[in-house]
Amino acid sequence: MDLSDYRGRLNEVDDEILKLFQERMDIVSEIGLYKKERNMPVLDNNREREILNNVANRMPEELKGDAVTLYSLLLNISRNRQSALIGFNTPVSMAIQKALKETDPIFPKGPTVACQGVEGAYSQTAAERLFRIPQISFYHSFEAVFKAIEKGECKYGVIPIENSTAGSVNAVYNLILKHHFYIVRSVRVKVDHSLVAKPGTKMEDIHEIFSHEKAINQCAGFLSRMPGVAVTSCANTATAAKMVATSERQDVAALSSRQTLKLYGLECLAEAVQDNGDNYTTFICITKDLEIYPGADRTSIMLTLPHTMGSLYKTLARFYALDVNLVKIESRRIPKRNFEYMFYFDIETSVYAPELLQLLSELSNVCDEFRYLGSYNEVI
Repeated sequence: MDLSDYRGRLNEVDDEILKLFQERMDIVSEIGLYKKERNMPVLDNNREREILNNVANRMPEELKGDAVTLYSLLLNISRNRQSALIGFNTPVSMAIQKALKETDPIFPKGPTVACQGVEGAYSQTAAERLFRIPQISFYHSFEAVFKAIEKGECKYGVIPIENSTAGSVNAVYNLILKHHFYIVRSVRVKVDHSLVAKPGTKMEDIHEIFSHEKAINQCAGFLSRMPGVAVTSCANTATAAKMVATSERQDVAALSSRQTLKLYGLECLAEAVQDNGDNYTTFICITKDLEIYPGADRTSIMLTLPHTMGSLYKTLARFYALDVNLVKIESRRIPKRNFEYMFYFDIETSVYAPELLQLLSELSNVCDEFRYLGSYNEVI
């Protein structure tokens, strides 16, 4: 036998597999209709466990793992087919449908907005990109912004979630675990850090520089060329500029945006001192109640998975099976819960796509914990 003979035999086997696959899906559909008539859930963990154990027991040792992987995917596909037949009447799908009907199609122009920091902060720039005339209130911490939304002090909050060079804002992800909210929009803001100081201050006069920890990291190369100068972190780049402006010292400076120059009467000693010129921070706009505006093509969710082998793989397989694009995955250890992690996903697909509703409905049914964080679009 030559290679073409072997390939011919494979083709014959594949033909049989395809016929049997179609036959299996027909039976799965009949079972789905049976469950729908009797209001039965799609997922039957005991039944799936029985099937996988049977598969493992019938295969030689060297093929057990691959066979179980294959059948796990097959069971996912079967479950997807039944879910589509039964419909997506889960709490999350109904909440999305309700929000799509009830949200005003016009994004608000001048609502109350909570931002962390002081005037001149990058969060203020983000808020002014998101809203035409925002009524901004500043809070001392990210957690205070979340609480302001929960208490109804402000309608919306604007917080940073990721920087293109420094990565995720860990403090915000930790707060996401604690607070309940929905994302209604996001925006990317170009970040340019300048060295600012009081009028008359020269570079050689500087003994200490203030800024936010992330900005300090983003300007590491510039700071390395200033040996002997102390670098002190503070809550916010604009706060750093304000500290310099109100200080009695003439030997201090701040890494901040040029927007703080006029605000606090400072001068720019060096501009765009960050190591990477292509430096952006993504901010999310959050609110207490679910709102979904036209054009929403990104969805964020958080979930915890069973602490069992293959649980993450099985979850990711659902994205592949439904052809839904996953653009970000982030994991966070859950405080006070050993070896348990919360996974954060950003999904890129229209909120009107039936595949999205199917995916969210399935995940909400099979995950240990599931949180839908909203569907929105990003302002460019």
